[in-house]
Amino acid sequence: MNNRSMPPGTIIPELVYADVSAAAAWLCQAFGFKERLRIGSHRCQLVFGDASVVAVDGSGAGMPAAGELATSHSPHGERTHSVMVHVADVDRHYDQAVQSGARILRPPETHPFGERQYTALDPGGHQWTFSQTVADIAPETWGGELVD
Repeated sequence: MNNRSMPPGTIIPELVYADVSAAAAWLCQAFGFKERLRIGSHRCQLVFGDASVVAVDGSGAGMPAAGELATSHSPHGERTHSVMVHVADVDRHYDQAVQSGARILRPPETHPFGERQYTALDPGGHQWTFSQTVADIAPETWGGELVD
């Protein structure tokens, strides 16, 4: 069943931002998302191809108290999550992100597993890895093990 109120995708990350409107505008400008649905000033559904992410206000109704909010880091400072997005041209995407002021953690690099990737932080401190497939590589050749 289709529900026009729900964004597309099987798994839909919800990321917390202090200013949802500013975060949504930045994600659209820097990373190429498109705004799908705005719900007041506390939620914004964004789409990228057939995937979605929802920017949410950390102080909104239904969210944990401010001291209980999950962050992208554990209480010990280790990173707890990152969002990976598949793009058609990672270098072009990287250039747009840089021009929009993204904080780059790792510039584009081609990896032995057949992906070219870069990693950036958004203004909310969320880590994003953008990946372009550049070759079909057997996992066994680089130390992976296909389980399926």
